[in-house]
Amino acid sequence: MRDGPLREPTFLILTALAARAQHGYGILLDVEEISGGRVKLRAGTLYTALDRLAADGWVAVDREQVVDGRLRRYYRLTDEGAARLEVEVLRLRAQTRAAQRRLRLRPAGGTA
Repeated sequence: MRDGPLREPTFLILTALAARAQHGYGILLDVEEISGGRVKLRAGTLYTALDRLAADGWVAVDREQVVDGRLRRYYRLTDEGAARLEVEVLRLRAQTRAAQRRLRLRPAGGTA
């Protein structure tokens, strides 16, 4: 398991897969929704990331299905991927708490 913060696209892909297995296009749409429209992954970027995440053991192919003559591959979050996502959630939560504490200490008007 790689240490350090996750890059935002990786975090969003893992988050998209946390609730259920999804095919690539579904992941693309979910990432855009989760990010409030800020992150719009391209298909090539997504599949490169999924290959890397599969090699790391964080995602796995769940199943394949032919829809309208095209192969649709579904990916799922593995237990190791869920654990890594949870570590990242805890890290972000701790950073958010630190920022909130510091903001409460900030003088009114922003002057020192």
